[in-house]
Amino acid sequence: MARVRMSTAAGGWRGRLTMLGVVAGCAVVLFMCALQLGAQRLAAAGIADPGTATSAARLLGHWAATLAGAVCVGALVWIVTTATPRDDGRIDPASFSAHLLVERVAVAWTCFATAMVVVSASADAGIPIGRLIAGPGLGSTIAASEVARGWCATALCALALAVGVRFTLRWIGHCIALLPALVGVVAVAVTGNAGQGPDHDIATSAAIVFSVTVAVWAGTKIAAAGLPDAVLRRRIQVLHVLCGSVTIVYGAVLATLMLGGLPILGSTYGRAVLVAGVLMVLVWVGDGAFLLKRRTPSQLVNTVSAAAMIVATAAVALADSSVPPRFTVHEFSTWDIFLGYQLDAPPSPLSLITEWRFDPLIGTAAIVLALGYLVATALLRRRGDHWPVGRTIAWTLGCAALLIATSSGVRAYGSAMFSVHMGEHMALNMFVPVLLVLGAPVTLALRVLPAAPKGDAPGPREWLVWFVHAPVTRFLSHPVTAFVLFVGSLYLVYFTPLFDTLIRYHWGHEFMSVHFLLTGYLYYWGIIGIDPGPRRLPFLGRLGLLFAVMPFHAFFGIATMTMTSSLGETFYRSVNLPWLQSISDDQHMGGAIAWGSSELPVIIVVVALVAQWARQDRRAGARDDRHSDRGYDDDLDAYNAMLQELSRTRR
Repeated sequence: MARVRMSTAAGGWRGRLTMLGVVAGCAVVLFMCALQLGAQRLAAAGIADPGTATSAARLLGHWAATLAGAVCVGALVWIVTTATPRDDGRIDPASFSAHLLVERVAVAWTCFATAMVVVSASADAGIPIGRLIAGPGLGSTIAASEVARGWCATALCALALAVGVRFTLRWIGHCIALLPALVGVVAVAVTGNAGQGPDHDIATSAAIVFSVTVAVWAGTKIAAAGLPDAVLRRRIQVLHVLCGSVTIVYGAVLATLMLGGLPILGSTYGRAVLVAGVLMVLVWVGDGAFLLKRRTPSQLVNTVSAAAMIVATAAVALADSSVPPRFTVHEFSTWDIFLGYQLDAPPSPLSLITEWRFDPLIGTAAIVLALGYLVATALLRRRGDHWPVGRTIAWTLGCAALLIATSSGVRAYGSAMFSVHMGEHMALNMFVPVLLVLGAPVTLALRVLPAAPKGDAPGPREWLVWFVHAPVTRFLSHPVTAFVLFVGSLYLVYFTPLFDTLIRYHWGHEFMSVHFLLTGYLYYWGIIGIDPGPRRLPFLGRLGLLFAVMPFHAFFGIATMTMTSSLGETFYRSVNLPWLQSISDDQHMGGAIAWGSSELPVIIVVVALVAQWARQDRRAGARDDRHSDRGYDDDLDAYNAMLQELSRTRR
């Protein structure tokens, strides 16, 4: 009987894979039908036709690599959200099949992405692949293609994932493996159509969110259809509905920006977007219906949904490989290429407030974090529990400051001027993290999130506890490590050629914002953090760690003000703001901001640290008083504790 059941399960698994293969074949036919428009597409972009073989390789390779990346991300998310780790931290046997899927598909993803480096460079240069490989200019052609460089980053991330998953079976290891997987998924999206032309700052942020959510959505569906005996838990159904909602909204934003008001059926890009949108909406409606009815979809429904998402990813890949209609009618300016918008006047207090360009990534995250925190505090009050008002005020102000720094005129001018950029950097690195740390979000989450029922799979509360106490978190949040990251990243970013690359692209601005925010949070978490986690120094040690940063910031500001060369000079001269008299003077202003902007955060941190110190002393004094009132002898207790420690050591 066991053999019969295994044979039946294997047969059903093979049947589902066969169906997915048929759908993949249909997607290939879709690509081949679109090839006849390849010559018109390239002519509209002013690029020579590299030939049918190169065009076909670009379309099919883009889709194959995108699909492989989605499967890797989806399988990792499946493991992280459904696995029940054993006592040694390793995943349970039921999740091992998903682990094997990641191992195998990551190798294929690496191969596809590596091939796409050459194919993309060939297509962008208008040179057939064979002639490009045989010629002497392969390296320079790849370096000249932004998309090819994006595929290089994807190939490296896929390789890191393929190697990393071979050496870990731990739950936290799969959480860490999600980082290169997500970066690999995002790398091509931000270097394609979304990263070009007018409004590319908004489009790039939207593309980051869209590429991540569609990968999680499609990947988990394919994992559910392809893994033997996969059980679609309710948490996965909720994840599908959430990811589907975000994917559809951000996909609509991207389509609106790329179409530019032109008819959707008038171009290959528009028709591909329409196909992807219709399929995604249908799948999302089905997911929502099953979730509302509290029903688990059958394997047939899972397979059909996965097949629809495969075709949808094919349409997305076709849209990414096509020229957006807006690009064919818009007259590009220098500001369109380097900024995505115009800055007609110098910055002023009024323009910094009114010149808003909402960031769909960090701006949305700031709003969601603020609303989630307020909802959590409301749940605590409804339950009759107390939560300090000061923490709520600190968190809300921190989220508001994060929104202003990344979506107001501060970001708009900070992308074009070094002085405003330095003010944005200091706010994200030294001011916002202080307020967020004082909000104690981990403590609030642990008090609000319910514990998973006994015998059930771990839930969000257990995931948070594991992540906070994971070895990698303990290492990054250690006072010495956090100090090195906080200070070292400042010099590494600005005093190396890395800044010239990051300042050129909007994804570079997003990377710097997230990086400085996280390093600042880790640093202040160890000094004034209320949440459990990092190793705490004595209060005098924390105070010394705080003041130890000040000389490094002062030296950085002075070095920036006195250096003869200009940071990011090529980019700032290319932007060529007509009302900016001198790039060098603007850099000197940025150095002065870096030198003097650390005073307010330091004052806030010192006040918070002294208050925590005094509160601890009061608690210790009250504890000692209770101890004395009960007639205990502190010296005798200390002597007995010493004898117990000596006895334990000898044993």
